[in-house]
Amino acid sequence: MAPNQPLDPAPSLGIIGATGAVGRVVLQILPMRRHRWGRLRVAAGTEDVGSVLRIGDEEVTVEAVSAEFFDGIDVAIFDIPTGIAREWVELAAARGVVCIDNSTVFRTEPEVPLVVPEVNPHKVADRPRGIIANPGATVMTMIDVLAVLHGGWELTSLVVTTLQAASGLGRTGMARLHDELDVVHGDRELGTRPGDVRRLVEHELGLDSPFPAPLALNLVPFVGHHVGDGWTSEEVKVREETRKILDLPHLPVSATCVRVPVISSHSVTVHATFAQRIKVEDARQALVEAPDVVVLDDPDEPEFPTPNDVVGADPRFVGRIRQAPDAPTTLDLFVCGDNLRKGAALNMLQTAELVGRTL
Repeated sequence: MAPNQPLDPAPSLGIIGATGAVGRVVLQILPMRRHRWGRLRVAAGTEDVGSVLRIGDEEVTVEAVSAEFFDGIDVAIFDIPTGIAREWVELAAARGVVCIDNSTVFRTEPEVPLVVPEVNPHKVADRPRGIIANPGATVMTMIDVLAVLHGGWELTSLVVTTLQAASGLGRTGMARLHDELDVVHGDRELGTRPGDVRRLVEHELGLDSPFPAPLALNLVPFVGHHVGDGWTSEEVKVREETRKILDLPHLPVSATCVRVPVISSHSVTVHATFAQRIKVEDARQALVEAPDVVVLDDPDEPEFPTPNDVVGADPRFVGRIRQAPDAPTTLDLFVCGDNLRKGAALNMLQTAELVGRTL
């Protein structure tokens, strides 16, 4: 037996959607945490069934998703399209599997906890339906920082602008941005005439894009779909998920979600108001002491986080911490985090481990 192989009766783990953008990161992280699990099974779409994946010293064959796949599985991680997530998650839960789902389907349902292990780990035990939801990567980018500050000063309102990477739409989003960058490469006049990038990209790549406007050399201030009154589904998700995780059901939250030409790692500008006076130096010290937050904040260097610098890192990185003008209870700051890693894959594995300890 390999040194990192667990001894039974460690709980068994299933990974559904193992070859997607998030699933691949789950498999990259898993070897360091493999000792916590017994049997491992992975499933993916038809095109990948039968392929062999290497996970550390192991080789695992990709299986098709079926009812029988869940036989003998204790905990399952799902990262599959929203359109099929409810069917498969509920089927697995009905067969006694504890399901951790990364889709939007269950996040706001009242009997499904929305868990961030560093913020509300106790919620894993409150799962009457056998389902735990994983927060969206946008909220995951800022929630640890907000939780630390809320714990000290009591958050009363929040205004954020999210700067979301192409990988938020998985492999399709990343591929489209790379294709657009290939098209615009080398033309130094692009972007100097109205609509010239759109015309070129649509002429070369067509209209079938996961983005509602070209992303190369551009920003797209519309993420998700319109849900009424000018708000997008992503903006509503940011509000509702933040409220649920922090257990602040009436917290005023206003979000503007923007897609940016970054391959991976989301960023968020935060304007947070608290019930108590908050000083920059006190907030900075609280964040320095937080185990899953890294402070990069020296305006004289200048030192600050950027999305490219934090790719592949587990913590959330925060900087540009400053007092809002004439507002002793309000701070402005900038947060970055890898949306595929802690924003999805690592958080699901950590949540699964919390569940596994109780089985």
